[in-house]
Amino acid sequence: MQVTFLGTSSGVPTLNRNVSAMVLKPPQRSELWLFDCGEGTQHQFIRSNLKLSQIKKIFITHMHGDHIYGLPGLLASIGLAGSSSGIELFGPAPLKNFIDSCLYNSSSRLAYSLKFHKVENAAINKEILFEDSDLEVKTAPLKHRIPSFAYRVNQKSRPGRFDIDKAKSQKIPPGPVYASLQRGEEVRLDDGRTFSGKEFCGPPRPGVSMVYCTDTVYTESAIEISREADLLIHEATYAFKETEMAYQRGHSTATMAAEIAAKANVNQLILTHLSPRYSPGNQTCPNDLLNEAKAIFPNTQLAKDFLQIDVNKSRNCNSS
Repeated sequence: MQVTFLGTSSGVPTLNRNVSAMVLKPPQRSELWLFDCGEGTQHQFIRSNLKLSQIKKIFITHMHGDHIYGLPGLLASIGLAGSSSGIELFGPAPLKNFIDSCLYNSSSRLAYSLKFHKVENAAINKEILFEDSDLEVKTAPLKHRIPSFAYRVNQKSRPGRFDIDKAKSQKIPPGPVYASLQRGEEVRLDDGRTFSGKEFCGPPRPGVSMVYCTDTVYTESAIEISREADLLIHEATYAFKETEMAYQRGHSTATMAAEIAAKANVNQLILTHLSPRYSPGNQTCPNDLLNEAKAIFPNTQLAKDFLQIDVNKSRNCNSS
């Protein structure tokens, strides 16, 4: 599972940071999941190694402009390319009206289908928002000026590692039968011998998990959805000295993000959604926010546009 940051600024873009957008590449799939879509996101795609045509799902946290203004243009560009078989969109109830209105009033016609999923009920009732054979997505309500939602992507447990040498020692011919054994299935060979996959596989390997949490002030629901996650991506709009402003505007400080990470016992924290007031050269800069968070949760990293992270089960993630 790999994440790529395409926008890490809050409110407005800066010279070095675009507004909110993050892409998840699910393991072993040629598709992309987009989380939030601030203005200019499609330009960020062009500057990255990602392809718009591979977007299959879009998750919107809330309806503020710095998280959605890039969506109509991005959807229209995908339509002009004619390379999409359909996209699912998950978000607050007003998302569908917003997109339908933008497309209608701009006379845009998409050559692919859009399927909308409201997230409110799943968040309130703690239900699974999306699930297939490999992945599941959960959501939770956050605490912002308007309804806002966190998302958690869990990779399901995978079969244990297949012992090829043991299979060869039993003179089991390589090929599709190996795949069946690795899935834990029972197979019968042409010579009449029967084998169970459990004999050749180690213990199940737990999948990885990622949580995307913005916009919100400190809230218990953020801790709950983040518990034991391998990677927590959390907003850090303000420095600790701006705590009062953070509460007034429904945002988190770097300290709040670190406290959530520590209480949830996540593996790694990445700070994003930084206020433009902390641009390099100002009295307070992004590294100051990073140091505030690391004082509470040492395994913290600062997001930047085009940063890519491979999410692993180990206590560290590889970055580039």
